Amino acid sequence: MKKRAVTIVLCLALVLFSLLRTYAEAEVLAADPAEVQDTPQGIVAAGVNNFDLPCAAAILIDEDSGTVLYEKNADEQRPIASITKVMTLLLTFQALEAGKISLDDYVPVSTHAYSMGGSQIWLEPGEQMTLNDMLKAICVSSANDAAVAVAEYVGGSEPVFVQMMNDMAAQLGMTATHFENACGLDQEGHLSSARDVATMSREMLLNHTEVRDYCSIWTDTLRQGATQLVNTNKLLKSYTGITGLKTGTTSKAGVCISASAERDGLRLIAVVLGAASGKERFEAATTLLDYGFANYKNVTAELPSDAPQTLAVHRGTQDAVALQYDAPQKCLMPKDEADTLQVTVELPEMVEAPVTEGMQVGTVRLANGERELQTFSITAAQNVDALSFGYCFGLLVQSLVLCDG
Repeated sequence: MKKRAVTIVLCLALVLFSLLRTYAEAEVLAADPAEVQDTPQGIVAAGVNNFDLPCAAAILIDEDSGTVLYEKNADEQRPIASITKVMTLLLTFQALEAGKISLDDYVPVSTHAYSMGGSQIWLEPGEQMTLNDMLKAICVSSANDAAVAVAEYVGGSEPVFVQMMNDMAAQLGMTATHFENACGLDQEGHLSSARDVATMSREMLLNHTEVRDYCSIWTDTLRQGATQLVNTNKLLKSYTGITGLKTGTTSKAGVCISASAERDGLRLIAVVLGAASGKERFEAATTLLDYGFANYKNVTAELPSDAPQTLAVHRGTQDAVALQYDAPQKCLMPKDEADTLQVTVELPEMVEAPVTEGMQVGTVRLANGERELQTFSITAAQNVDALSFGYCFGLLVQSLVLCDG
């Protein structure tokens, strides 16, 4: 018994000495220049361009990263006509995804929806049409009456739905936008900007890809063939890779479009506001998309083959923690610099316990020579508690029990 007591005392002394020694080293480790900083994500710089467009405002962005490749008066507040319906569609698809409504639901037509002018499918008060057909009418023919009927169905009333639109705009950071209706007819205070239109278009295309199926329909019919639908986006017939999205025209807004297209894995969104004619609208969108596809490409951003999968933990209940790399698999690059992408992993030699899952412990840097393009986090994939006297004592007792066995 005396030998066991002496053994336990000696082991406890060793444990305490070890803990005191590691705590004494803490300041040295904290001063390590490799300590990770919380670095926000960067963004690829927009390319240089020397062309102007026959419109009041415009912007070209990469759909995947949101990188701006061209802009003209992009933050100027303007009416946006039926491009408003992008937000109406976004909220509708969100309700579909949440299971609140279904494509087979019959949407009733109110007197208010019937009263909408402009583009329409001549809905009658009391008429009902499936949500699927209503979406076709909105996406293909830009029907104002269908847009308001759907807004009333989703929100309960158009005013409530418009508040939902403004709340979503605020959530997306659309600071130049205020909606007054669900269809885009000219109304005092109903304004947005090219940048905000690109933002909500990107949100739609990234998270509700089914909208492409509707927006890519060239012709269709409703009411058992009695109503003909023809798409207002003529780029569907003239531009290779076009995927959508929405046109719009009113006396105050001029002629507008938010056009999306994809080629060779590169997805672009071109917004044109305030053109003088349909011809100039489509020419401006074509110029923007051509510029993007001619000058940029997505390059595979592969991690180095020796990128660590774990990181040593100092004073932790585990020796190492598994790592999660949040870097993308591709990076937007100018075509003439596509071969110069550098991917660098920055990690300290070890991290101090405790470690919590999701905590940033390192950084992946994407660079082109001396120019940093983007940064992404390396995070801990699990929790690792810090060593404590109680934990060490428990391990000691467990080991002694095992030895006795």
